[in-house]
Amino acid sequence: MRAVKLEAYNSFCASLPHATHVVHWGGAHVWKVGGKVFAIAGWSDGEALAVTFKCSPLSFDLLKERKGLRPAPYLASRGMSWIQRTGPDSMDDKALKDYLRESHRLASLNLPKKTQRELGLNSG
Repeated sequence: MRAVKLEAYNSFCASLPHATHVVHWGGAHVWKVGGKVFAIAGWSDGEALAVTFKCSPLSFDLLKERKGLRPAPYLASRGMSWIQRTGPDSMDDKALKDYLRESHRLASLNLPKKTQRELGLNSG
């Protein structure tokens, strides 16, 4: 499986509705929806880009045991369901995009209902 490149990660995240980008925390590429973080890339120990995303508690329990995935440093230790993909052998690009899309949705659900309506999110 290919390693996700920073440009591809940023391009995909930018394609999601109302996504905004900022570089924080020593060069981490952080993506938000309505001010809520849904994806972080950076902090890689090797060639592969480390990508961190929010997920459901069930997905968190399933993913945290897989090789190349781990509870996200800092976030998971505070009881949040965030996973960090540390290597490309844990999931393919399609699966990662699916999880990023779901992370975007989960983050948007934490926005006030009025903001969700104004942005046209979660109306279906």
